Amino acid sequence: MRLRVIALSLVAMLLAGCGQGAQTGAAAVPASTSAAPGTTASPTTTIAATTTVATTTSIATTTTTSLVLPVPMPPPDPKMKEPIVELGSLEIPSLGVVKPMLEGVSLSVLDHGPGHWPGSAMPGHVGNVVIGGHRTSHDKPFRNIDQLLPGDDVVLNTLEGRFVYEVTSTEVVTPDAIWIIDQTAAFTATLFACHPVGSTKERIVVHLELTDQ
Repeated sequence: MRLRVIALSLVAMLLAGCGQGAQTGAAAVPASTSAAPGTTASPTTTIAATTTVATTTSIATTTTTSLVLPVPMPPPDPKMKEPIVELGSLEIPSLGVVKPMLEGVSLSVLDHGPGHWPGSAMPGHVGNVVIGGHRTSHDKPFRNIDQLLPGDDVVLNTLEGRFVYEVTSTEVVTPDAIWIIDQTAAFTATLFACHPVGSTKERIVVHLELTDQ
């Protein structure tokens, strides 16, 4: 109750002030006021405006370029007929092999020489150059690739140049080991053929890396 009385008193005072201003013609206070005669004007203090300058920091933008790897084609129908397209040649000095290198890995291509898996890296380019060949028929260019040792050279020649790869390892895998065509972020190559000689039970795979030659 006491608070209500105080509030009503404040409202009455405000209304009285407003009424007095209305009777004397009081208006809004102007920007500058002159002191009445006989009175002392209050000292005026001028405060200089302070300007704050924001500091701009430039941040260098770093652009990261993602490495785009080749995308090998799915395994072809072995009996599919493909045109014979010569990409260059393949040499295995330690085995005395010098053969044309063709495009494709269907039987119609491999019957004419080692074939490059379509979509895999090209010789001298980043990725995995995948090449298949026969061991028991059609001049059997990969007959003795099981004899390759780490450090042996395999040379791939194309119109872009002569690229020397070095054997790093050999392994035997099952026919469904399609991962052998996976692409790498390095300069690698893979030779593959049926294994053992005269059988299609497994695959022999020779892994290589590009040398500085």
